[in-house]
Amino acid sequence: MENLLFINACVRGERSRTLKLARRFLDAYRAAHPDTVITERDLCAARLQPQYPEVLAERDALWSAGKLEQPMFEPAWQFAAADKLVIAAPFWDMSFPAILKIYLERISVTDLTFGYSEEGAMVGLCRASKLLYITTRGGNYAGTPMETATPVLKALCTMYGIPEFQCLDAEGLDDIRNDKEALLADAARRAEALAEVF
Repeated sequence: MENLLFINACVRGERSRTLKLARRFLDAYRAAHPDTVITERDLCAARLQPQYPEVLAERDALWSAGKLEQPMFEPAWQFAAADKLVIAAPFWDMSFPAILKIYLERISVTDLTFGYSEEGAMVGLCRASKLLYITTRGGNYAGTPMETATPVLKALCTMYGIPEFQCLDAEGLDDIRNDKEALLADAARRAEALAEVF
């Protein structure tokens, strides 16, 4: 039985266009893959602390003592064990909301999500075969220097050993010249088609 981990970084909650698109994908995925267990991690509910000095000191002490079973490392264990990953986060100040950055820092743990070979090369330790990033943007920024979230997540996939990265997006949603509902409907169709093969 496969395990899909859904990481929800949609800070506007159920009003979020990104979350609505993600829910459309997940509903279609659930219908196409009924044996998959889908677990949601709501980052707004989890409220992980940033890596303040005292948090980092505690983490370093636990890691150095080999106490990786401590609750502080639970997010990293969960991420590393997932068969597939879906991250939903809106376009936010050229990237994604801070809650996702905090989460990514918390799961980046040596010997859990990545490690090093005897030669010193980085080795990914995550089980997932794919990571899907779902996002919506007010303007048209995909593939431009203004959009920095996708390159970061692609790089982290390499670091974590996740071989396939995909992005499902809807753009131009705040451009008054565009038909917002038509753009969202097109993205929903793409979400459903992707769910069949993801």
